[in-house]
Amino acid sequence: MATTLDAWRAAGSRFDHGGHAIFYRVAGSPDATPALLCIHGFPTASWDWHKVWDALAGRFGCVVALDMLGFGFSAKPRPHAYAMAEQADIHEALLRRLGIGRVHVLAHDYGDTVAQELLARHEEGRVVLESVCFLNGGLFPETHRATPGQIMLAGPDGPAVAAMLTEETYARGMAAVFGANTKPSAEEWHDFWLLTAESDGAVIWPSLLGYMEERRQKRERWVGALRSTRVPLRVIDGPEDPVSGAHMVERYRELVPNPDTVLLPGIGHYPQVEDPQGVLRAFLDFHEARLRTPPGGIAAAKKPGL
Repeated sequence: MATTLDAWRAAGSRFDHGGHAIFYRVAGSPDATPALLCIHGFPTASWDWHKVWDALAGRFGCVVALDMLGFGFSAKPRPHAYAMAEQADIHEALLRRLGIGRVHVLAHDYGDTVAQELLARHEEGRVVLESVCFLNGGLFPETHRATPGQIMLAGPDGPAVAAMLTEETYARGMAAVFGANTKPSAEEWHDFWLLTAESDGAVIWPSLLGYMEERRQKRERWVGALRSTRVPLRVIDGPEDPVSGAHMVERYRELVPNPDTVLLPGIGHYPQVEDPQGVLRAFLDFHEARLRTPPGGIAAAKKPGL
């Protein structure tokens, strides 16, 4: 069941990383297995997972999500050189704090790139990932089609554009990446905006958007990890997404060995918001059918109706 933004915030905790307060949520016990790490996208936050959170908590021993630095209810320092390596460091720090040594990953958008960095670290023996599932995101810089708003914000006039951003212009820009029949309600748009407006967060968007150039600079590392890993991977994608929809999946199928992909018809850039049940079916099928968890794991905890 979906929860309100206020309830999501009230149920969270915070920890310090490099002098910055990081907001996070945990469902279940960190001692329980299997553990799932959910990594959100730009420009929203961990609340992106609220429609699938309870169902995931019913299938995994522990589910963890945080608001990355610069997002949601976490600190939004400025000036700051935001980088994917630091965001990956923050996730690793939280997992260590909770005593979690092995995780499955479910990532979206900006979070896909953080997951690719974690995957590269797995290949180096620095972390242990048991599986990675990607929702719509820029896995390949050559297929990422930035929105007009992102292009302006990432350009030389970005700070001036960010200063003029309003809830109305935010909602209008975001609506363009959703499916034609799956756009959020007015109340949902308002909650998405509140996550951005928290601590005047839109002002730092030009800095956060440095990830687009970072993807180009580190393509070999991050795409290389996708192509070489033996960690089970799946892509669940809303094909109507103009940023990273069907065209991204086509490229994934060209480059990644034995590609495992699922398309959700009529869905855009935010599958977990637009079609939470479709995401759950595809994600839990990945874990139950492909990963063949042992007795007492996810399959044993299966509940009807999902």
